[in-house]
Amino acid sequence: MTERRLPAHIAAQLASAGGTEDTGGQAWAGRNLGEGTSHTHRFPDDDGAAAAAVLDALAGLRAGAGDESPVVAALARTRVFVPVVAEVSSSTVTASGHVADKEADMALVSLRAADGRPVLPVFTSTAALAAWHPQARPVATDVRRAAVAAVKDGTQLLVLDPGADLPFVVRRPALWALAQGRAWTPSYRSPAVAEAVRRCAEGLPGVASAGTAPGSGVAARAADGTVVDGGGAGPELAVVLSLHAGLDRTQVDDVLARFQARLSVEPALAEDVDSMQLRLTTAG
Repeated sequence: MTERRLPAHIAAQLASAGGTEDTGGQAWAGRNLGEGTSHTHRFPDDDGAAAAAVLDALAGLRAGAGDESPVVAALARTRVFVPVVAEVSSSTVTASGHVADKEADMALVSLRAADGRPVLPVFTSTAALAAWHPQARPVATDVRRAAVAAVKDGTQLLVLDPGADLPFVVRRPALWALAQGRAWTPSYRSPAVAEAVRRCAEGLPGVASAGTAPGSGVAARAADGTVVDGGGAGPELAVVLSLHAGLDRTQVDDVLARFQARLSVEPALAEDVDSMQLRLTTAG
């Protein structure tokens, strides 16, 4: 049987693994391998642990003690870690037979939501990031900087601790609020959104009332199967339209078309709602 030999570049990397030189033939001795290369340059006293305020807010949400706003408010006052990975753009084999990376770029890790929108993953701690992607480098930043970068990049969603027991999705209106440094109220708790919905229903024939409620996408499911009332990807707003009994199909379709046309041009909904669903009920 003919012996199969490893390709030269793989053999060279195996030969250099654990040695005193890197793959470019440069000695490891005397080189700075830690200080200033991670989150320490911006947060010198940071131990990489999750902020207590964020953990408390998430625990409160899971316990049913509130909605999503305390979590977003806690995030606004803390730092997070964004993952970056090295992408080799050019490499060569040295005279000693080692494979050297001539050029490498650092790239942010990005995700895609189920609806195709880009998502920026951020982490409460270095441990959470390492558990999700061991090869990623944690770069610490305050949430506002991360949110501004996401908005500039066209990213509409931010997910906190993906892969954790209970990830939390920050939807577009909350992401914009973080970027602008202002407080955020969920659309399903917003008096301005509720008033806009009622205004859009005024004068429509057959309509008894209109209101708002949390949408089916607000809830998230923890790893143990527990349903938590917050942190889901959306739709986060349910518009509840109550119709008088006795309307035929044509009348219902006409009312819905006119109502939805009004909703589509309502500024409060465009700014404060990421996604919504329509629920029809019959007035008693």
